[in-house]
Amino acid sequence: MKRIAVLTSGGDAPGMNAAIRAVVRTALDKGWEALGVRDGFAGLMAGSLVPLGARDVGGIVHLGGTFLRSARSREFKGAAGQRRALDALAHHEADALVVIGGNGSQAGAHALHAHGFPIVGIASTIDNDLHGADITIGVDTALNVALEAIDRLRVTAASHRRAFLVEVMGRDSGYLALMAGMAGGAEVVVIPEVEITPDEVASEIRRMYARGKHHALIVVAEGARYGVAALTERLPRADVGFDLRATILGHVQRGGSPGAFDRLLASRLGAAAIAQIAAGTTGVLVGHRRGDIVPTPLDEVIATPRRLDPALLDLAGMLAR
Repeated sequence: MKRIAVLTSGGDAPGMNAAIRAVVRTALDKGWEALGVRDGFAGLMAGSLVPLGARDVGGIVHLGGTFLRSARSREFKGAAGQRRALDALAHHEADALVVIGGNGSQAGAHALHAHGFPIVGIASTIDNDLHGADITIGVDTALNVALEAIDRLRVTAASHRRAFLVEVMGRDSGYLALMAGMAGGAEVVVIPEVEITPDEVASEIRRMYARGKHHALIVVAEGARYGVAALTERLPRADVGFDLRATILGHVQRGGSPGAFDRLLASRLGAAAIAQIAAGTTGVLVGHRRGDIVPTPLDEVIATPRRLDPALLDLAGMLAR
């Protein structure tokens, strides 16, 4: 008999609940027991583990967020915090742990695995910046939320001859901004990976105005050096032609019900995590790559940042003309 624990950590992402459900029910199907860890690594250190049965994860596949809740913990980064987490797993007789989350969460998973505990990570972050995954849980839903907002703003921008600055999430990654900008027909995309100054943004908007465009959309990643606040302050002084407005989408992109893609992806990844444990393969992240679900060593995941494809940046610039 195996006893598997599962936790969600870091920022919530639509589809996390579907992943928890898949982990639990796949484990139960093998005759194993499942434990849920409340409040991420902080809850793990506190020993907040509860048994999960098939009914405990019923009716959650369509829910956003994570019913196990999530939390960030500085204490866990230290040796003493990790020892407390390992002691809690031992106390509850857990044989392995599944960690659902992004970069910080997988760094935590790697730390516990370095102590010899069996760990499998599941790629889940709306930033889509994890090495080992082409697309992570939550990205598709968050992108569609951002795109719907951009489409709506375009309507009012065109009606009033305005330019809209739209801030989307992405602390260190411009993936959401770039994809939403391309799909939404933005004139300018501002991301952390490629610095663009307010003067350059103003110049681009003026060119659009001179070419006869009746509106403009500038999609900005929250982690860009010159974000919406800086651009809002500087652009009105630059006489860009359009009346300027700003909208910050914020956490609305992370909430709400996951779409079909994220529910299916999460279900596949949850089942794959249990399959890895059953095969005796731990210390890996399961992610979606080239249409398949494949494992990548956590050593490689945390050591290798995932970069945006330069070709996508070139395409976004060409399509914005």
